[in-house]
Amino acid sequence: MEIKANLVQELRKKSNAGMMDCKNALMEAAGDIVKAEQILKEKGLARADKKATRATREGVIESYIHLGSKIGVLLEVNCETDFVARNGMFKQFVHDIALHIAAAAPLYISCSDVPGELVDKEKQIYKKQALNEGKPENIADKVAEGRMKKYYEENVLLEQLFVKDNDVKIGDLVKQNISKLGENIVIKRFCRFVLGEESGQS
Repeated sequence: MEIKANLVQELRKKSNAGMMDCKNALMEAAGDIVKAEQILKEKGLARADKKATRATREGVIESYIHLGSKIGVLLEVNCETDFVARNGMFKQFVHDIALHIAAAAPLYISCSDVPGELVDKEKQIYKKQALNEGKPENIADKVAEGRMKKYYEENVLLEQLFVKDNDVKIGDLVKQNISKLGENIVIKRFCRFVLGEESGQS
């Protein structure tokens, strides 16, 4: 089928994907722009997963001070080349992550950063709570796993919903930017300062 140029342009504007990628996605979706956008996302995330093992030795350190100067964030995000580190899209992404950290107060970057003893302790607490609620042992274990997932969603940066778009997790936002910029991106470390409190860092 024939794909009109204005439809390709519209999809390109929405997705930031290349012209040919947009055209191919529209052809695959039989001209349905919503389906085509989903196809591009899925292909982009697949490409991002492949890039996830590549070395990241460049990047930026971003500072963000929240309105009123009561909360501040220092954040290091790495990429593969200085070219991408200077890219406006990359800089905006890093700024958005710093803003998110200021607002959402994560304690860790990834689930693997959460200490094992803390995970075990939290699971035991959640299981005991479930047993106290009268749930059988096997169900209590499942409840504990579910509540642990909630713990990660509240405290782990990559599992949190992006404060500027609650439909997207930070981990997915990272993958989207890997796909758009064509390089691996790693959130390396951060430190969040609150006036009068000890800093939380990862």
